[in-house]
Amino acid sequence: MKRNRIALAGSALLVVGALALAGCAGGNDSGDEGSKGSASAIISANGGEPENALIPTNTNEVNGGKILDSVFAGLAFYDGDGALVNDMAESITVDAPNKVTVKLKEGNKFTNGEDVVAHNFIDAWNYGAQLSNAQLNQSWFADIVGFNPDADSELTGLTEVDDQTFTIDLSSDVASDFVTRLGYSAFYPLPDVAFEDMDAFGENPIGNGPYMLAKEGAWQHDVQIDLVKNDDYKGERVAQNGGLTLKFYTAPEGAYADLLGGNIDVIDQIPEASLAVFEDELGERATNQPAAIFQSFTIGGQLPHFSGEEGTLRRQAISLAINRDEITSKIFADTRTPASDFTTPVIDGWSDSVPGSDVLKYDPEKAKELWAKADAISPWSGTFQIAYNSDGGHQVWVDAVSNSLKNTLGIEASGAPYVDLATLRAAVNARDDAGKRTIQTANRSGWQGDYPAVYNFLQPLYGTGASSNDGDYSNPEVDSLLAEGAAATSADDANAAYEKVQEILFNDLPVIPLWYQNSIGGFGDSVDNVTVGWNSVPLYYEITKAE
Repeated sequence: MKRNRIALAGSALLVVGALALAGCAGGNDSGDEGSKGSASAIISANGGEPENALIPTNTNEVNGGKILDSVFAGLAFYDGDGALVNDMAESITVDAPNKVTVKLKEGNKFTNGEDVVAHNFIDAWNYGAQLSNAQLNQSWFADIVGFNPDADSELTGLTEVDDQTFTIDLSSDVASDFVTRLGYSAFYPLPDVAFEDMDAFGENPIGNGPYMLAKEGAWQHDVQIDLVKNDDYKGERVAQNGGLTLKFYTAPEGAYADLLGGNIDVIDQIPEASLAVFEDELGERATNQPAAIFQSFTIGGQLPHFSGEEGTLRRQAISLAINRDEITSKIFADTRTPASDFTTPVIDGWSDSVPGSDVLKYDPEKAKELWAKADAISPWSGTFQIAYNSDGGHQVWVDAVSNSLKNTLGIEASGAPYVDLATLRAAVNARDDAGKRTIQTANRSGWQGDYPAVYNFLQPLYGTGASSNDGDYSNPEVDSLLAEGAAATSADDANAAYEKVQEILFNDLPVIPLWYQNSIGGFGDSVDNVTVGWNSVPLYYEITKAE
């Protein structure tokens, strides 16, 4: 397949390294590529109920993301190895450190017949940036001239030249890094019809990607969503099957049982009870590879005892009280690796020797010492809980971490289960009239990369006001270093700035890093050409299936 790479003009450097590991392809190796594959066969895979309506600028969790990435096509996308590949864009050119020119391919359409032109991107991005629209991905537009997080201001840095061309003026010299972000779903275009009734549109989105909704009402809430191939899509991700059904499971056990029973084609999650045996049970149909997934739990600054010097001491004590080696070995059968930083080993810039990372090592005596110092400032009261979604298979590790905290720190600790990811995320994002988060527990968190760069594992989670900053963490020095890294003209300089960010994070611990997660799953006998991408999501459009 021909892939047109992004055009970078001048001497600008794309500050993102090649991934260390490629995707893992499955299926038979007979060499007969046509032995399995029907143009009309529907692929079935596991998913979950999205948190919100399916609007690109308001979706920042994996359940909704899987759907949006199938239904929409942006300027570019990330292939299985994480490389940026043009999709709707003919070229994306860095004209200067703070200016980008986009040239669109001609002839692309939304599934309602509207042409995909420059204003579809400009209007969608402006919608996402407006304060009154309260979009979760608002901060993704922060580098565009005119952005104001506190007002309904126009992104004046977006200029339409003609139907196929627009320019992007940035408020700082981050053009090269900005280009790497353009495959993320927040930057997808929207058809004109979306702005007539955005809520209704989010229930039945009209996209321009490799798939489209099978019919109006194809999203059966809490059950599944049915997609069919979009025959008018002309990009690089043309579906090799007739459609995709994502079934919403409330627990990974159900999906795995369906796979073993031949009732689903592809899954990307294995229940803890089967981790030690799934590769034996599935054989060559098992997938297990490193992926760009970082797991943690967030301790919000709104929680009593977790602000100021007391809070820093308690966060560090909690981290030191967790035996990551034991949990990843005994519970996860080594399909997880204890974290040594805030990123992931499969991207350039990862390090296992960031100063301050000793706080991730199991040291119960030091944990007790730091907890006692915190008690001297303000005696501990209450209980410590970690909120988690029951449909994600998290109870076992949450219980293990809670027991460690009980045994080491002598406090009451437990999990706080929510029925599914959508419900958990709604609780995490809920705020009172003053804008303060209302959740009164820590919460399971983590990051599945939007694009393969260190910046993506830091800025959206720890930048002031960032889209996925669950704990409302704010540190001006972190913000300054993130901006410095994004504006760097070499990968070495960028990564040096990002390492300094992580040194600060290891002191402040807005989240408690836990482990890196492998992409684990499997597929059925009836499908071939199963590839798991760099971010652990199967490339559904490549899968072939016998009728």
